[in-house]
Amino acid sequence: MQIEILPFQIELNTATISGACLWALALYIGLSSFKEWITEQLARWFNFAERSLYTSVEEFEETRPAREAQNAFYASVFSIIPFLVAGIFCNWGVEASLGSSWAISTGIMACMGCGVYELGRQDSQ
Repeated sequence: MQIEILPFQIELNTATISGACLWALALYIGLSSFKEWITEQLARWFNFAERSLYTSVEEFEETRPAREAQNAFYASVFSIIPFLVAGIFCNWGVEASLGSSWAISTGIMACMGCGVYELGRQDSQ
């Protein structure tokens, strides 16, 4: 199937993908205040960008709650992207320093450590 679409073969290393996603999850959990800031900024930007699509103020105000909820959802989904990029770099750093066999196991340990940290942080608030 892939050969029919593309004239070349794309090699995907599943261990690298899973390691990068584990690191991204660990960073997403551990840096929750930064995640909330990113989500808030994206929601503000989406609301601002969508305002320019309406010509009348009445029409804009009529659908405001639904659009703001939709933009908050989109901002939440798109806030994952910076953490995926950072997870790729963390995984690359672990693979370069410790070897590819350690990438997934350190990603799992980072997820557990960040999860415990986040639980303690929420408990202290």
